Amino acid sequence: MNKLRLSTSPDRAALAALSLGDVVYLDGTVYTAREGVYRRVVEDGEALPPGLTAESATNFHCSPAATVEADGSYTVGAVTATASFRFSKWIGPWLDRSGAKLILGKGGMNPEDYRAHFVPNGAVYLTTVGYGTGALLGRGIRRVRAVHWRERLGLAQAVWVVEVANFGPFLVESDLAGSSLFERENAKIAAGLDKVYEGTRPAVMKRFGETDDRRDEMI
Repeated sequence: MNKLRLSTSPDRAALAALSLGDVVYLDGTVYTAREGVYRRVVEDGEALPPGLTAESATNFHCSPAATVEADGSYTVGAVTATASFRFSKWIGPWLDRSGAKLILGKGGMNPEDYRAHFVPNGAVYLTTVGYGTGALLGRGIRRVRAVHWRERLGLAQAVWVVEVANFGPFLVESDLAGSSLFERENAKIAAGLDKVYEGTRPAVMKRFGETDDRRDEMI
């Protein structure tokens, strides 16, 4: 497992050098985009804010814990990542239109999304490391450069453009070949699940929609 620094507008060579499980810290400019932004761009066909894609190739699925100061400036104390599987239905068109090369978020995406959409667009996915790292990530934010669409989408869903340095840690969850760290490790875990549960009785109480396949439940 390597630890490295990466530009938020990386070239293909820099992305190709990443290996699953590498620890990455980012330098440059990151912009947030959540469901509201994806709907406007993908479903409504609205253009992204001018100059945004030239400024950064890194989209973070998150909302900053921010306050608006009396002079209109912003203070960001922490960054709360959101689960990226929620963006699956938009990710193909989004990568086409945004040109993003790095997608940041929580928990990864379906490995089929990597193979079908990330690979053709030369993009990779970086995941946050566990829970409770919002304040740690907040330390890497140097300043808020711009906030777009705040009036229409609100603070949480707006496009935040932030300058970052040593921003992380993130784990490389997918690579340019479409491989997935979580898929690989889940397969190792799933291989031994039958032995772990050997001799136990089926659960009596279940959540709505819960699968009976323990491998799915583990994932």
